Amino acid sequence: MPRLPHKVCLVTGAAQGIGLAIARAFVNEGAAVLMADIQDDRCAEEAHTIDAESVRLDVREESDWAAAVAYTREKFGRLDVVVNNAGIAGLHADAAKNDPEHVDLAHFRAVMQTNLEGVVLGCKHAIGAMRTNDPKGGSIINLGSRSGLVGVPRATPYAASKAAVLNHTRSVALYCAEEALNIRCNVIQPAAIMTPMWDAMLGEPGAPGRAEIEQAIADDAPLRRFGTPEEVAELAVYLASDASAYTTGTAFNLDGGMLAGSAAPRVSPS
Repeated sequence: MPRLPHKVCLVTGAAQGIGLAIARAFVNEGAAVLMADIQDDRCAEEAHTIDAESVRLDVREESDWAAAVAYTREKFGRLDVVVNNAGIAGLHADAAKNDPEHVDLAHFRAVMQTNLEGVVLGCKHAIGAMRTNDPKGGSIINLGSRSGLVGVPRATPYAASKAAVLNHTRSVALYCAEEALNIRCNVIQPAAIMTPMWDAMLGEPGAPGRAEIEQAIADDAPLRRFGTPEEVAELAVYLASDASAYTTGTAFNLDGGMLAGSAAPRVSPS
């Protein structure tokens, strides 16, 4: 049986990576999906392949949020799930702009504007739309990061933005509970998930030395591998579904065991 029948879902940053995987999973589980991205042409192409709708949405712009939510309600009559996935790492900039000694304030603000303000606006407009549902209720799913839980010395804007997403998620969850809205808000915190966002650090696929760097990063996780966007999407399906009706204000870490501590070296079978 599909797990998201009759659900209407809006997914940001849906043109590629984790957002695209979540959109696909939602459609496969019976949901009506609006895929949103600043890369509107690419998003429209991907939406066509999975029988979803698409819209241009710059998460930094409140007018874009208002238009996307209005379109969703006009098209489908309601909005049940919002996934605030759109984000940037900021690592494409001069490396020094990302460390705490040489951080560039304009760059810091640009990362915050997408990663934090985009989530704040997404939550704001999701609550407003879900408040009018009959019956009231819905699910807001924010995408944080393991980097929001630990220090990252050369990605300080990114780490700070994701730490803020975690605490904003908790605030939204408590506010909705106080308002008796039956709107849940939770955050997924992935670590090393193989998406195009990693290209700034690893180089383009097939580039010399990339495989060795990939393996070194994978070895930091006790499970010794990168995660996949589909594994993140599976958790998003649970949080979007009625199975998570008693789950709110909670952070889910998808990190291959990184936050658990160090794993002993693997022993070859005898």
